[in-house]
Amino acid sequence: MKYTYQYRLYPETQQTLTLNQWLRVGRYWYNRMLGERFDWWQKNRCPVNACPLICYLPELKDQPNFYSQKKQLPVIKKDLVKIGWSGELIDFTEVYSTVLQDVCTRVKNAFNRFIADDKNGKRSGKPRFKNVARYRTLNFPNADNSWLKFCTVNGKWLFVQVPKIGLIKLRIHRPLPDSANLKQLSITRKADGWYCNLSLEDKSVPEFNPDDIIPTWENSIGMDAVLDRGFYLAISDGKKLLSLKPLRRNQDKLTTVSQRKNKRKKGSKARRKLAKREARIHQQIARSREDFQYKTAHQLVNTGKKVFFHEKLNLKGLTRRNTPKRGRDGTFLSNGQSSKSGLNKSWLDAGFGQFFEVLGQVAAKANASVVEVKPNYTSQLLSYRDEFVFTDRDMREYFDQELKLIVDRDVNASINIKRVGLDVFPTIKRRRGKPVVVESTTNSTSKEALTALYEHQKPTLKA
Repeated sequence: MKYTYQYRLYPETQQTLTLNQWLRVGRYWYNRMLGERFDWWQKNRCPVNACPLICYLPELKDQPNFYSQKKQLPVIKKDLVKIGWSGELIDFTEVYSTVLQDVCTRVKNAFNRFIADDKNGKRSGKPRFKNVARYRTLNFPNADNSWLKFCTVNGKWLFVQVPKIGLIKLRIHRPLPDSANLKQLSITRKADGWYCNLSLEDKSVPEFNPDDIIPTWENSIGMDAVLDRGFYLAISDGKKLLSLKPLRRNQDKLTTVSQRKNKRKKGSKARRKLAKREARIHQQIARSREDFQYKTAHQLVNTGKKVFFHEKLNLKGLTRRNTPKRGRDGTFLSNGQSSKSGLNKSWLDAGFGQFFEVLGQVAAKANASVVEVKPNYTSQLLSYRDEFVFTDRDMREYFDQELKLIVDRDVNASINIKRVGLDVFPTIKRRRGKPVVVESTTNSTSKEALTALYEHQKPTLKA
């Protein structure tokens, strides 16, 4: 099993200067190789539908690849390299060789994702040239256990032997497993200091195979994403988990600092100082969100369930801006974007995509699996009866006169998501624009669905 532990680094002053210089050299080398690839890409291609009959053919060059660019390193190291726009001289011999070779790998992967499709047929965007804020990591892919030097001072400190830098102290807030082997070391500069990522491999932990688990009604849970009245998730057992909303809580503080920063002159010391403060606030928001997601994931896994079904969300589409509308006179008309902007911010603040990834990692360690399902009609159909009730998006509850039951929309949707995962959700087709149930096995799970809905109604009855 492979996993990564992150620790806080405490380098000395000279070590900090060396790490910053390594980032400077790595950033220049990354941008130089990426520029070579873009230059070849523009000069050796033409549009398919528009090729001139007579044109000047420049001297064709070989396509830059990983090996051809890596062969430049011995030549570049013979002398200092002068940066054209600033006149700065940098020395490639100061940087550890495998770090520069890893930069070649990063450029190759970034460019290949741009020109070729992945396994799902999707292409990545055009790679960006890195500035100081975007290039913050140094990778050491050839690390091993000999790089780690333990210290017995309170059992809280560990030293990492980094080539050409020496021993760097890091804080051990949790112990390293004895059976784990170090495979890669990464050093990252963040807003509040330096951090070290240790990529570990533990062969004593058996690999988990999700196909070995057969989902049933008893060992599975359905989850529905909620953005209503401060709730985060609705679970098929009748519970609803509260949301944290870290961005909403820190919005006023972040806005104040951002407005003060934007009033300062670009490049001034005051603006850089406020930019660091703004970065710390963003870091605090991201950390609080991640901490909340891990705690929520552990809360779900501790229930003892083995399969977690969640809806497949199109977050890119949910946070897309509305299409502009124009009148006959050319002026822009109201398209509802002002109200949707708040909804977009709430989706991004919740971070459901990141949460489901965290849940998958936590569940894998507990020999559980996370499965995404299509949520078609799960929020409209009653989970215990084939009847479309929640056709209006503003309708959050439904009162069943016959059963004297208050049906919550989100809990009902989570039960339906669980039914989809267990393949007991009815087959629905649209006829004359209306959904119609074709095949149904709702009676087989109506008792369990009613039990969960009554469980959710208990706090309401007590109040």
